[in-house]
Amino acid sequence: MAASPPTGPAVPERLVAARDALGRHAWQEAFDGFHAADAETPLGGPDLEALAEAAFFTADVDVRERAYERAFKAHLTAGDPIRAAAVALGLAIDVWIQGRTSIASAWTQRAARLLEGSEETYAHGYLAIARSFGALAAGRFDEALAHSEEGVRIGSRMTDPDLQAIALISLGRLKIGSGATEEGLALLEEATAAAVNDELSPYLTGMTYCTMISACRDLNDYERASQWTEETERWCERSSVAGFPGVCRIHRAEIVALGGDLPRAKLELERAAQELAKYKRFPPLGDGLYAIGEVKLRMGDLDGAEAALRDANAHGHTTQPAFAQILMARGDPRAALRSIDSELAETPDLWVRARLLPAQVEIALANGRLSAATTAASELASILGTHDTVAARARTRDAAGRVALAEGRPSDALRELRIATSAWREVGAPYEIARDRLVMAAAHEALEDGAAVDLELSTARSEFERLGAPLDLATADATIAAVARRRAGPSQARKTFVFTDIVGSTALAELLGDEAWEQLLRWHDETLRRILAAGGGEVVNSTGDGFFAAFDDATAAFAAAVEIQRVLAEHRRTSGAAISVRIGLHTADASRRGNDYSGVGVNLAARVAAVAGGGEIVATEAALAEAGRTLEGSRTVELRGISAPVSVAAIAWS
Repeated sequence: MAASPPTGPAVPERLVAARDALGRHAWQEAFDGFHAADAETPLGGPDLEALAEAAFFTADVDVRERAYERAFKAHLTAGDPIRAAAVALGLAIDVWIQGRTSIASAWTQRAARLLEGSEETYAHGYLAIARSFGALAAGRFDEALAHSEEGVRIGSRMTDPDLQAIALISLGRLKIGSGATEEGLALLEEATAAAVNDELSPYLTGMTYCTMISACRDLNDYERASQWTEETERWCERSSVAGFPGVCRIHRAEIVALGGDLPRAKLELERAAQELAKYKRFPPLGDGLYAIGEVKLRMGDLDGAEAALRDANAHGHTTQPAFAQILMARGDPRAALRSIDSELAETPDLWVRARLLPAQVEIALANGRLSAATTAASELASILGTHDTVAARARTRDAAGRVALAEGRPSDALRELRIATSAWREVGAPYEIARDRLVMAAAHEALEDGAAVDLELSTARSEFERLGAPLDLATADATIAAVARRRAGPSQARKTFVFTDIVGSTALAELLGDEAWEQLLRWHDETLRRILAAGGGEVVNSTGDGFFAAFDDATAAFAAAVEIQRVLAEHRRTSGAAISVRIGLHTADASRRGNDYSGVGVNLAARVAAVAGGGEIVATEAALAEAGRTLEGSRTVELRGISAPVSVAAIAWS
């Protein structure tokens, strides 16, 4: 929507040179020239708009914003409220994209007031688009869609190519998000055709290319994304554009990461982040930081991945699903499930959901939530079915295979996963293939095909080692060891078992409300897991609102139980949160299969925890004897499912 500056014999030579530099895309020369001319004589509205454009491509976004603000005033002073409104709306759209909703709303309202009572102009089209951004930011999807449709209608009647393009890409993204995928893609392609034909301003050209590429990525249409990335790079070189190459580098690096070259992808992403950092609130920086987090996660750098995700979040990008996957890697599947479920509950955009659902399937299965995993896999298939690509087919079959295995249908799981790996091979995604091989190995084991199990596991292990994915390599090694133990049959192990459980969790959740309860529960999980691990305990699994852990050393088990109660008591004292936990301990021989334990001793330990009160530790005579403690203040209790009475005692800890 750039305005054409006036020319004539009275225009200073310095200003003529600046305008010429802008036309040649000599951005720094133009920026310096406009600044120098402004210092001599304050610029008029059109030249301030030109300064704003040069400021963007020289990475000075603060000057860009101030120049637009001054241009708004200059147009008002010159008696051109329509152009003033258009400038205000261009600034509003910039600020909506940056997530600064209050400021964006203020500029939108100011422009709307200027346009009241006037005949329909191109500025009314920009008003419709600004209102669409505002409605979307407020979660009013249908309203956003209606405003964008109004923008397209007005744009089709005007001779402003930038208005037509931004209206098309706004409506196209919303159509894709609503599930009208092919219709949305057609709108994006129409806008991008104008960009290819050099009909748009440089800023709108870059925005259009980036929107098209990111949409292709979200649609798992990697071939089309690669084609548009190459086209964008050619435009960047042709137009001497310094900002959008960083965006191209992000998308190119994402393709490189998919192909398995993690070190190269990390290097490309870090270069892109350095380029884009100069643009402060420019949204693609969040894309790059998130992608860095994903790559670091695959490379096993959990702390580095989390730091990158937090930076991405600060720039307006969601941390999901990578943050939930970090929680899984740290051994906290319940927190991971809460994290991914919370994000999905607030996400109406279908293709954003499609990026989250594969992780939800895996995390739900890790938590034993088969029904949730089945629902997520079904929704994923429904969304991806609206735009069939090879990668979409791979993700759909991958999720279906994992669910089939969890449902006890290993043959069906193998069929789905073979289709998935074939599709991933066509995409060129070795990491995804290796991950699916681990699931296929489990299916082969269920079918008692030992040779196939060994082949899938060894191949997956070799691939993770080649790719430099240490966390997945450790998972493969642990799986190989577990298979070997299962083949050798159950082994006997003498352990002190610890069960914990939150007392009155339902009532407390109702009292606190969902958000506060989730925060408290997250703190509880992290704290208990840390204490149990620090004492040498093996967290076998989480059980509802508690944990099941096994200790080689009974003394360490008692110490961990005492530390848990002390930390909880201190937390109640300092925060006022009335969370209360009961703990039971018992020492017994048990059968170990893989990472799990079974037997009467394990059942007895779970029942002991059930007889404890809130804030109480109860131990059996066997556990006390194993730790060298005497049985003082004992009582005999009847435990459900245990035939003989059991002597237990409460352990003083305060």
